[in-house]
Amino acid sequence: MKHYPHHIGDFNGATRHLTRIERSVYRDLLDLYYDTEQPLNTDVALLCRRILANSDEESTAVKQVLKEFFTSAKLGWYHDRCEAVIYSYHQNTSQKALAGKASAEAKRLRKQQAMAGTNGQQPLKSVATKPQRNSTNHKPITINHKLLSKDKTATSVASPDGVSQEVWLEFVAHRKKKNARVSKFVVTGIQKEADKAGWTLEAALAETVVRGWQSFKADWVADKPSSQAQALTFAERDQLAKQKRWEEMTGRKWPTESQSFIDVDTSVLELK
Repeated sequence: MKHYPHHIGDFNGATRHLTRIERSVYRDLLDLYYDTEQPLNTDVALLCRRILANSDEESTAVKQVLKEFFTSAKLGWYHDRCEAVIYSYHQNTSQKALAGKASAEAKRLRKQQAMAGTNGQQPLKSVATKPQRNSTNHKPITINHKLLSKDKTATSVASPDGVSQEVWLEFVAHRKKKNARVSKFVVTGIQKEADKAGWTLEAALAETVVRGWQSFKADWVADKPSSQAQALTFAERDQLAKQKRWEEMTGRKWPTESQSFIDVDTSVLELK
């Protein structure tokens, strides 16, 4: 990726407790994640070299940030929000590529018609048996929809009003894992259920992701005050997403404060 969204308020809210070095290290690790488009290497010493964290204080900051904001997995240090943004980026670029190819084909046909002395309403004999090469604007668009329809999870629905980009991307990625489509019809249905429960749409979408639901029903949260979900901060949503991902990977419940956290392999944090 050449660029990615950075929301200043959300980032500050999630990292206000960090030191300046830790905040800087976190940004460098995010840049590296988005640049490589894959989980960070489990070799912490190598990560330190990649982001120029040479001093003892900087290497300690790397280990602290990894432990707090990333999830240790077999493939590397995993970050849920980064994965959601990367997926959305590729969905967007794929659609633009298809549109670009259709536009180039339309231009080629118009030039061919001009050279042959025909107008845009007369199909060329050489392409009469190939409807996808018709010079009108309708066929390229139809081709795009046919290609995109092969991906049941493809979506062109923008982030709804009142829903932050972070929550929306998490919801889209979650629906993809469920092999479920994201459409205006789906969002409208969730909005109606959220209104019944007295919840905001953003709170309903966030709850759907955290609980692993495919959709949202007012009856499912009848015993939970809406203020609890609406009051979740960026950092709290990030922590809930991290816990959910850890539970999916390990098949076990996230340890409580009274339990020791023994599943993360801390040996990878030791510099050699």
